[in-house]
Amino acid sequence: MEVLLALVIGVLAGSGVWLVLRPRTFQVVMGLVLLSYAVNLFIFSMGSLSIDQAPIVAPGVPADLQHYSDPMPQALVLTAIVIGFATTALFLVLLLAARGFSGTDHVDGQQDAP
Repeated sequence: MEVLLALVIGVLAGSGVWLVLRPRTFQVVMGLVLLSYAVNLFIFSMGSLSIDQAPIVAPGVPADLQHYSDPMPQALVLTAIVIGFATTALFLVLLLAARGFSGTDHVDGQQDAP
């Protein structure tokens, strides 16, 4: 499970970086979205990866750090998802406004020479 999650995080982060380096603004926005997903998964995995267990402390088990699942990363990821959605909507509005002003969707505002 850990290897699969690490691979997914790596692929999302690599794809996000590749898209951020593209010349068009929509690709840059999608790259930022993929990077935020990668960071969210990374933060979520820091809590603990356990299946079919109680989220914080299981009954009958001592409440020490070995049997404790931290709820803070889950709360941080939930907050980051909401903020990321709002930020993506803002970026898309800015993308449309910049395209209306410049007439192109290139990051530098100029078309490539043919």
